[in-house]
Amino acid sequence: MFEVDVHQRLRAFLRAQGQPDWPHHLTMARLVARALRLGRSALIQTGDCTGYCRPYRLSYLASILIWPEPVILVTPPSVQQRLLLVEIPQLQQWMNSSKPIVKGEYWHSHHFQGLMLITPESWLRDRLTGNHQIPPGIPTVLDSIDDIEAWTIDCLTTAVHPQDWYELTLAYPQHTELIRDSRIQLTRLLFQRPINPYGCYIVEQTEQEILRRLYHALNQDDHHQPGMTLPGNWQQLELHLHALNTVCWGTVDRELGQFSLFAGPADVSSLLSQIWSVQPSILIGGTLDLDAHASLSRHQLGLRDATCVQFPLDRQANLIHLYLPEKLPMPNTPQYQSALMVELRQLFNQVYDHLGLTVVIIGDTPLKQQVAALLAAEFGSRVQMERFIEVAENGILIMGWEFWQEFQSQLPCPRLLVIATLPIPSLENPLVAGRVAYYKQLHQDWFRLYLLPKALNTLQRAIAPLRQQQGIVALLDSRVIHRSYGQSILSVLSPFARINSRDIIFSSDARP
Repeated sequence: MFEVDVHQRLRAFLRAQGQPDWPHHLTMARLVARALRLGRSALIQTGDCTGYCRPYRLSYLASILIWPEPVILVTPPSVQQRLLLVEIPQLQQWMNSSKPIVKGEYWHSHHFQGLMLITPESWLRDRLTGNHQIPPGIPTVLDSIDDIEAWTIDCLTTAVHPQDWYELTLAYPQHTELIRDSRIQLTRLLFQRPINPYGCYIVEQTEQEILRRLYHALNQDDHHQPGMTLPGNWQQLELHLHALNTVCWGTVDRELGQFSLFAGPADVSSLLSQIWSVQPSILIGGTLDLDAHASLSRHQLGLRDATCVQFPLDRQANLIHLYLPEKLPMPNTPQYQSALMVELRQLFNQVYDHLGLTVVIIGDTPLKQQVAALLAAEFGSRVQMERFIEVAENGILIMGWEFWQEFQSQLPCPRLLVIATLPIPSLENPLVAGRVAYYKQLHQDWFRLYLLPKALNTLQRAIAPLRQQQGIVALLDSRVIHRSYGQSILSVLSPFARINSRDIIFSSDARP
């Protein structure tokens, strides 16, 4: 039986390599092997969110390399490079596998029986935009699907930049004046918007009506003069303007007096649901859902029928130490900033003589800047905001959630991670407000379906590096204690050992 063969050969490989660095290798390998044999989709939550060298990848690679038929593996470019240079050669040599391996954007040939590596961008473009360079029915393994929503939105987002207006004028010279006037009107309306820290603005109905009048005039010409057609970006933008499931926004360059327009899907579940029936799909992520059956995640992915498995984190190896004070004011009150500063001073003074990086994440941009200025006045050059050049051994880095998500793999693991406020997307962000408006239109629970899952996913990935070091997380947001969703937050942080502030300088040496 295929699963037994995979189990035995992977077990021999792991024994030859020494003690396995992940306890669920054999179970996951059998699950993937079974999914390949039955042609049935599966959703596997590994609990591992620690970056591009995740140990579980040996499990699915073993099944793929032994499987005698073709397989597609969808992974980000950085992961592809590591697989091709490290994991795949190791397994091929040990298992004496001669399975052909290619990397590309289209299927190698009709007779190809090997493994094809493809990036999420290329695979989604093929499946969602009708390129059809990859034949249907080939089992597909998607790794790191924690990011599949962002990948899909990026793939389907249309951008109209200043130069695109020039191309539109070239295509419709008889409407030069109308195109110019439409652009002037949009410029005036967008530049009247107050500056916000997110650098973008929802395109409101007034601005959309200007675009619709422009499209109406251009389409009239298309009907009367066969062969005329809108440039590609303009065609896609028109489709978005007529769709319910869309968010349209603009960005402005105030120095140049120019703007760009963007439009993308508000929700990806209905779009992704169309592609899972095309082939058996094995979706692998970290922690996607608190529920082992992944009910919410399957809804968000549009995945109706799949085998769902969730591997628990090992308490001994992945425990963090959690400081969660109970009497802080709510983050939306005037008293919060001063209370936050008191907590930060206390924390920093306790770890002052102990080497190790401290990271402070503050999602609110004005608050982040104010706190960074106050801390720099007290702690001097130890404090830096969103830069990590020449960081002191006991440095304090102040940053927002986006900065930490982008650069955490390039920074040393912090000894202390301070989270000022939960990463619940702000309704002041026009893009968040646009997506919430879509859920409201459908009379759906926008907090439970969008804001909370986004926060849980961000939080889980943010603390992942500290699990390897049994580090300290100080969560200074009392909503965890006083709001009904607080238990979901604590479930994502688990396994943890609750500590007091006086224990912080010792907790990194503690063991459960």
